[in-house]
Amino acid sequence: MQHRKRICGVGELAYVLGVVLCALGVCFSAKSGFGVSMVVAPAYVLHCKLEPILPFFSFGVAEYVLQGGLILLLCPFVGRFKKKYLLSFGTAVFYGVVLDLWRETFGTEVPAELWQRIFYCGLGACVTAFAIALLLRTYLPQQGYELVVKELSVRYGWAMGRVKWIYDMSSLAVAILLMLVLFGEFSLSMIGIGTLVLTVINTPLITGFGKLLDRFFAFTPFFPRFHGFFEKHFN
Repeated sequence: MQHRKRICGVGELAYVLGVVLCALGVCFSAKSGFGVSMVVAPAYVLHCKLEPILPFFSFGVAEYVLQGGLILLLCPFVGRFKKKYLLSFGTAVFYGVVLDLWRETFGTEVPAELWQRIFYCGLGACVTAFAIALLLRTYLPQQGYELVVKELSVRYGWAMGRVKWIYDMSSLAVAILLMLVLFGEFSLSMIGIGTLVLTVINTPLITGFGKLLDRFFAFTPFFPRFHGFFEKHFN
């Protein structure tokens, strides 16, 4: 049986594309008006409330401010501060800046036509899942959300899937609480049918895209010396 030759040395490229496409997927999900994923929902609620008062508090800024707070909160739970936490915050800032650039490019207005909203919702789900599949295959630091789940799982020996589920449900609860406190009502444009769709199809999509990527690419480092330095000093 003839094996397909895979393209090697794309580990760093997967990181860059993963962050850029993840921001694009979140941009599309927010633009659909059907709600964003539960993971980014708290940041989105804060952004929607604070941006009219503080114009600089964009969705991207809300994302890396919240992730920075999560990383700081993580430290007492794991009993130490690691240098790679700074790199994860750097990834969050990179993602936040790109997210704001995408929102400037595509606009933040929700389309009037229902088919357009459905299109943005579906496209956002697919692009985000593809981006996460890329990020799972790189050695470079992921964002604060993934860092918290991984570090707690390793520190206490908990199953990562269970920690991820608890974290997602906690994010949803926090977002709903923030919405009720800050707006006094429940808004389907922040947490709605799109949130439910993303919750149901996200993991199967990530798995499917991951298998497809592995057929064509071997995510080895393009810069082996940098990879060695990173593994030695930041893990």
